Amino acid sequence: MDAFYASVELLRYPELRGKAVVIGGGRRSAAGDAREAFTTLREYVGRGVATTATYEARALGVHSGLGLMKAARLAPDAIRLPADFDAYRRYSRLFKDAVAAIAPHIEDRGIDEIYIDLTDVRHDAGVRALAQSIKDAVRAATGLSSSIGIAPNKLLAKLASELDKPDGITIVNHDDIPLRIWPLAPRKINGIGPKSAAKLDALGIHTIGELAHTDPSWLVEQFGRHTGAWMHEAAHGRDDRPVVTFSEPKSISRETTLDRDLSATRDRTELSQIFTDLCVSVAEDLQKAGYAGRTIGLKLRFDNFRTVTRDQTIPAPTQDAQTIRRVAGECLKRVPLERRIRLLGVRIGALIPIDEVGKMQPSEADPTPSLF
Repeated sequence: MDAFYASVELLRYPELRGKAVVIGGGRRSAAGDAREAFTTLREYVGRGVATTATYEARALGVHSGLGLMKAARLAPDAIRLPADFDAYRRYSRLFKDAVAAIAPHIEDRGIDEIYIDLTDVRHDAGVRALAQSIKDAVRAATGLSSSIGIAPNKLLAKLASELDKPDGITIVNHDDIPLRIWPLAPRKINGIGPKSAAKLDALGIHTIGELAHTDPSWLVEQFGRHTGAWMHEAAHGRDDRPVVTFSEPKSISRETTLDRDLSATRDRTELSQIFTDLCVSVAEDLQKAGYAGRTIGLKLRFDNFRTVTRDQTIPAPTQDAQTIRRVAGECLKRVPLERRIRLLGVRIGALIPIDEVGKMQPSEADPTPSLF
């Protein structure tokens, strides 16, 4: 999906089309409408980050993950909107359902991205027309544009999907790799992160083509047997991973970076409410996904950037917000809270489908939940 969160917001505020808009720095309040209180990045004070930005804002250097204070120096007049994840999840379901009606063999890669196996899907006018029919269905269902990359494998399809954004269709075959793929930076390959990209740059490898022509044994020396060999294969566009239509989630979590460092004593009420909201959100995510979990965890990051986690496993799986809140609270009691808190998170793991919980023995039932 093209600039997904920002595009959803432009449906709500069409008067912002064509303008630099940045999403981030908080969540939308229950009141919902921000029209009367549009603010610019120059007015922002805090340490939030950009969740996404319109292409007009991206042209000014603003991108996902960029601190909003830094973004304000690049685009001070850009409009900032709070995130509305309930709306984004709703539109995510709509776009995936629209695709599934045409090509049901789908691997879900998050809220705004999927892989589609088109091997057994046919269109009388060919593959480009098939891609256009998918894009048309998505737009009809959501009012939003998308970009599709078509290639022999997932690695190349991911690269292709980024080449002609927004609203693009890009077909890449193995013969197209030297012209379309090799001029790109290695960082464009999904799996080469910032650290590896920086190391490659320091080693004089600035394009995927240069990576492809590097001695694979030397890459193994620099990056290890597995990663070095994989880099060589990826640079040549080789990838044999299947489209996986279903995988069990390992955990569900919610976390938030606080707008300011909070004290466990002086800001107890505010922290308690944030903590409760996170637990409620995790419970809602479990219920929507159809899972329950047994291992409940807490994540804290302090003002000195030290991160602490604590976990506790309960006798039976739960998706109850009060139970999650109580157990996470027990985890919290095991952490010294002398320093101010920068980030707070709640996680639940050891997940099983909710319909399997009913098959467990009554003796395994969870204790009556209570707030601490």
